[in-house]
Amino acid sequence: MSKGRTEALLSPLKAATEARIGMGRSGAGLPTRAGLSFALDHARAKEAVWSELDREALQESIADLGPVGLADSQISEGRAEYLRRPDLGRLLAPGAELPDASPGGICIVVADGLSAMAVKFNAAAVLRSLVPLLPGIGMDLSGIVLARQARVALGDEVAVKMRAAGVVVLIGERPGLSSADSLGAYVTWNPHAGMPNADRNCISNIRAGGLDPADAARQIAGLLRTMKRVDASGLEMKTRLTALTKADG
Repeated sequence: MSKGRTEALLSPLKAATEARIGMGRSGAGLPTRAGLSFALDHARAKEAVWSELDREALQESIADLGPVGLADSQISEGRAEYLRRPDLGRLLAPGAELPDASPGGICIVVADGLSAMAVKFNAAAVLRSLVPLLPGIGMDLSGIVLARQARVALGDEVAVKMRAAGVVVLIGERPGLSSADSLGAYVTWNPHAGMPNADRNCISNIRAGGLDPADAARQIAGLLRTMKRVDASGLEMKTRLTALTKADG
């Protein structure tokens, strides 16, 4: 197949995705442009992994949305230990400043995860769209907690201490070579210590070029509405929804 014919066939696919397809070749390697693009994206991914969460700036930008608290996980050696030890980051360090809240609300944890860049670029936009939706689904905001060196499960302990009915964890996802700033949202109902990931729901790829933050907020609100209805999240939510559908039918 001719080079021109190949380019014509690949052009619609390349326009529809940021994935590396149809890069071409130069001898046994990549063309210069493709090689430089790969090196740049690899550098961005490394920068994202080592980036630090600017909590002060984020706290100031969302102060009008509700009470904001600060927390750290039990990581003693900073970012290097966090990256070396995926088993850590699930428990709160002493001295966490959690908002005072009435029981039964929704708490939101914003965590650096594996890309503080994702939080910097996307978290505030999700929060500004999500918080105003909570009253419409019959829920109150218990508060927002900004957490460093955190994994998803840290939200469970935060929610228990704040006596929340559910928790939304907005966390930087592991960078890929086309998306160093992707934010994930993990939504859990009736959170508790030792919660398995099967009992959570995840919305991923929240970023420019992925899922729009406002659309993500609507999906999160929809999940919370359903979770409240069936009193469960994750696989158990699906099981109870199926049972309700059969009963209604």
